[in-house]
Amino acid sequence: MPGYVILTHDSPGGTHWDFMLELGDILATWALEEPPESGRPIRAEALPDHRTAYLEYEGPISGNRGSVTQWDRGTYRLQQHDEHRLVATLSGHKLSGSVTLERADADPHRWTFSFRPN
Repeated sequence: MPGYVILTHDSPGGTHWDFMLELGDILATWALEEPPESGRPIRAEALPDHRTAYLEYEGPISGNRGSVTQWDRGTYRLQQHDEHRLVATLSGHKLSGSVTLERADADPHRWTFSFRPN
């Protein structure tokens, strides 16, 4: 099964959480404004795809962009995926349940992240 990781990203601009899903040889990535919690939607920004090395990586980011530490990791099963909505079932160390990412509007970078535990 493909993997996912959530990284706490401490950067010069502040802290956010990178939610990354393995899709083939890339990690589809969204920056979350706060750590994932059940029952509360979180604003998310779609970021460029990342290298799969981030499934395991913790440490400094090149170009003085801060550092990352793992908040959670595991595997997932994709339920739905199109340009406006992604639904997956996570099986991780911290999170076990359903995650939904929905585009907030016509802007392809603005999304909403929601998690519902099993």
